[in-house]
Amino acid sequence: MGGVSLRPFERFVAAIAVLIVLQPCLAFAQTATGTIVGVVKDTSGALIPGVSIAVKHTDTGQTRTAISSDSGSYNVPLLPVGAYELTTTMPGFKQQVRTGINLVIGQQAVIDLTLEVGAAAEQITVSEEAPLVNTTLSSTSGLITEQQVKDLPLNGRSFDQLLVLNAGVTNNSSNMGGGGGFPAFSVAGHRQETNRFMINGVDWIGGNATHQFITPSGASSQLLGVEAVREYNVLEHTYGAEYGKRAGGQVSIVTSSGTNQWHGDVFEYLRNSALDARNFFEDAKGPFKRNQFGGMLGGPLKKDKVFVFGNYEGFRQRRSLTSRAIYPDPQSRQGLLPCYLATPSACPVSAPFAARAALVPVPNLKPGMLQFADAFWPRPNGSEVPSPDGLPTGTAYNANDAVTKTYENFVMTRFDFVVSSKDTFFANYTISDGERDTPQADTYYTQFVPLRSQTFSLTETHVLSPTVVNSAILGWVRPYGGQVTTVNGLGPSLPKSLIFLEGGGPGSIVIGGGATTVAPSSVTPAPGNNPLLGINEFYSLADDLRFTKGKHSFSTGVWVQRVHENSYGAAQFSAGGASYLTMATFLQDIPSNPFNLNRNPVMLGYRMTQGAWYFQDEMKLRSNLTLRLGLRHEMTNGWNEVGGRCANYTFDKNLVISTEPRIDKSCLTENHAKLLLQPRVGLAWDPTGRGTWAVRAGFGIHNDLQDNLANRTYANPPYNAREQLLG
Repeated sequence: MGGVSLRPFERFVAAIAVLIVLQPCLAFAQTATGTIVGVVKDTSGALIPGVSIAVKHTDTGQTRTAISSDSGSYNVPLLPVGAYELTTTMPGFKQQVRTGINLVIGQQAVIDLTLEVGAAAEQITVSEEAPLVNTTLSSTSGLITEQQVKDLPLNGRSFDQLLVLNAGVTNNSSNMGGGGGFPAFSVAGHRQETNRFMINGVDWIGGNATHQFITPSGASSQLLGVEAVREYNVLEHTYGAEYGKRAGGQVSIVTSSGTNQWHGDVFEYLRNSALDARNFFEDAKGPFKRNQFGGMLGGPLKKDKVFVFGNYEGFRQRRSLTSRAIYPDPQSRQGLLPCYLATPSACPVSAPFAARAALVPVPNLKPGMLQFADAFWPRPNGSEVPSPDGLPTGTAYNANDAVTKTYENFVMTRFDFVVSSKDTFFANYTISDGERDTPQADTYYTQFVPLRSQTFSLTETHVLSPTVVNSAILGWVRPYGGQVTTVNGLGPSLPKSLIFLEGGGPGSIVIGGGATTVAPSSVTPAPGNNPLLGINEFYSLADDLRFTKGKHSFSTGVWVQRVHENSYGAAQFSAGGASYLTMATFLQDIPSNPFNLNRNPVMLGYRMTQGAWYFQDEMKLRSNLTLRLGLRHEMTNGWNEVGGRCANYTFDKNLVISTEPRIDKSCLTENHAKLLLQPRVGLAWDPTGRGTWAVRAGFGIHNDLQDNLANRTYANPPYNAREQLLG
């Protein structure tokens, strides 16, 4: 598996250096924040410019200051979510303190202030939440609140299940990974691959060995960390130019953080089959034992300055699933089959039932195949599988209640530092590490799936002036997935003569189906396969610059992401695979398809650099009418293999496919993703001007950047060719 150098530490250190050097001038969206806006008036309704508004995050004491403009408006962007208190200062007017404001992710909270004439020493305190009706262009209709995350019941404590609380979101996990192996969601009719999940502004990506794009999850097939998540927001469509990379739902998750008060908890959730009723299809209850345990702790290292938060959750599960398989019966393992199967011409349909059912030796039997029947399948424990006419078939049922073993450990840590009133910084790290061991329908085999996903982010927010704010983000994501399907020790030890490829594990055998073990077949396949790996790394540098001038709120930015996708092995045939039409042809060793194998796979390393810039203006045309005009440009440098080993087949002008692969550094003959201009337009109108109802509309062009192509470009000769052998 040589030839691919990762060296993540050196690249990561270099990226930190770039962030430090370029931070003042870079720009892109920080999506884990909110904004407070409003207008300041006196009791007669006249606008008041020059009012100083102090915006205080009550949990941490962090304070930002804004000055109302000539039109009386103010705008405080890129604020951490949480509870806020606003305090006004203006000579000739009483000081007003506004409390009860809870800012959520993605929200643009409208807090209009009315000041009374009087001495500045006099203070008026108003406790009132932001209006329920959203009259701005920001969307929180997809918000999953902190209370919902913490209080609603969740089977398995997977907080992504709450996505379906939103209209237009459906859970299609049953279509993924053989019936729910991966969680998946469709947002507004889009495919699940088009969704983008972000944690504190950094991509959150699930790992798997075959490089399928999935919702972030671990070995438990759950998205753990309920205590670590404060809230999240789902944008389904018509979002602004600051969002991109995917054309589907944009899911922004913000983690909990430490506050000025120490707080924590410990927990354990238990599910046990002793408390369950028997499954209708079970003769006796199988074991189902699930333990989820852990705790969290957060608080100040220095009041109003330094805060820490940590969360751990462990997942342990032992669960049996009742299934019924079909194996070769004891007679076929001796080379005997019913006459109508072994010698059809001697036992036609017109022959007596007893004659057709009589066991006879299989003609042209290959004695060596009997070893495969005994070594690759257990002896069945059920009755004979009958034909539609009630005749024996050479196969029998096997009742199976093998136990799937799963463990996962999830850790999230966060460090917040309020450097000054103009500078804040936080770092966040998550890791999910576990393994899922799933017995196969052929109980001599188990599929072992180790999974580990890590994310790391650094975020620095700098207030350049009361009207200009910049936020920079450095991110690193590393999903790792492995998979191997091999014998589990329940069967006899396999001699080397039954191993298809020397040095590997037992291969696959299919009877009465197609060539692969995932297609339906009349006999449960023996699904052996050698290890495969999928290792991804994403390095991102992003930043957001927001500034206001008069009735305009501008935002502009750039984003750069380096993608490393390293692939090894094949999901089918890496240990060799044979397929047969019937039990008779299996015993005669007459394959129905060529023998398939992926011999000596090579680890390939795919690379891509993708980026974007955008500019956007939200202008207040009238006090009750806001227009958003934005333009986003995305681009990539194609899909490239680090050692110039990308193999692909091309078509000529007559659409005739080439007989020899094209081998190059680039997997693409032409890159069409160098210029992807995406205009975004939005409109928000408050017809009454009183915030009782609103009309919102939007238009946009969105693209999916194709940065997950390893499973489409990997299995081509000469590096990972699927060979087919005849004879």
